[in-house]
Amino acid sequence: MRLNQGVEWSVHVLLSLAWLDDDRPVPAADLAASYDLPPAYLNKQLQALVRAGLLRSVPGARGGFLLAQRPQDITLMDVVAAIEGREHAFQCTEIRQHGMGEDAPRSSFRRRCAVDAAMQHAELQWRKALASRTIADIRAEADGHAPSAARIARKAYGRD
Repeated sequence: MRLNQGVEWSVHVLLSLAWLDDDRPVPAADLAASYDLPPAYLNKQLQALVRAGLLRSVPGARGGFLLAQRPQDITLMDVVAAIEGREHAFQCTEIRQHGMGEDAPRSSFRRRCAVDAAMQHAELQWRKALASRTIADIRAEADGHAPSAARIARKAYGRD
């Protein structure tokens, strides 16, 4: 499965806003420019994050976007769900009942498809892993790898 690149962009935006740690909104154009992203496409991701309750949009000349929740309350699963939706990645279509299984008795298919069970289990583990990591966790990890990242973000958004 390949995630939409909007997920990556969204996590970076949320991380940047967490580094700012203030209540001053950042315009979408500034967020896009700081990562050299197409503004119109990033704005679609930002609006999805607003609909999901992860960001707050502030209208007006001094408007922009703010975190709507604390970084420790925003999980990676929240971000994936906001951008990708909540649909399961794997959809069993019961192909075992077609082709070579077409003439098998219906009783052969009373039990759940083993392929579907395995895929659903794997996806559940993936979702649990994403739900266990927050923007605050990512911030702490990023701060450990690049201690100057928060300072760079604050400077990029005029918070120095």
